[in-house]
Amino acid sequence: MPNPPPAWSRLIRDVADFPSPGIVFRDIAPLLADPAAFAAMLQALAAPWCGQGIRAVAGIESRGFILGAALARELDAGFVPLRKPGKLPGAVLEEAYALEYGQDRLQVQADALPAGTRVLLVDDVLATGGTLAAAARVLHRQGAQLAGAAVLAELAAFEGRERWPADVPLQSLLLL
Repeated sequence: MPNPPPAWSRLIRDVADFPSPGIVFRDIAPLLADPAAFAAMLQALAAPWCGQGIRAVAGIESRGFILGAALARELDAGFVPLRKPGKLPGAVLEEAYALEYGQDRLQVQADALPAGTRVLLVDDVLATGGTLAAAARVLHRQGAQLAGAAVLAELAAFEGRERWPADVPLQSLLLL
């Protein structure tokens, strides 16, 4: 029998037709606004990675920044932002990817991490898997050792997990 969803999950709301018609946006703002719920969710997100030698957490723009920076603090690790084009100074590495509603690109500063740094990749929602896969590719090109990925919620209908390497751990707190 599956476990009941955690109490904090009720604070994630669906917003229809955002950012475009036909898309259901998973709004985590109410969860972030509740200190006790946010803390409980972060502890659950961190639990599988404690003691795993994580030295940096890479968060995907933009909600992955919120979760990633807080998770980095939980894991006593540094934080590396993965940004949309034109937001980072200096030399960058870039990966293009497809979204369920368009195309985009992610960048990381070329010198963000020493080669071989053990990194955990974080985002809020896993849908088609394109963003997470592109983030993993750009981190690999940057020289990081990818320990795995953590997401708050996985939208099972989009089968995004299928785009993730089977030999790299991927943890999601909620299956929606």
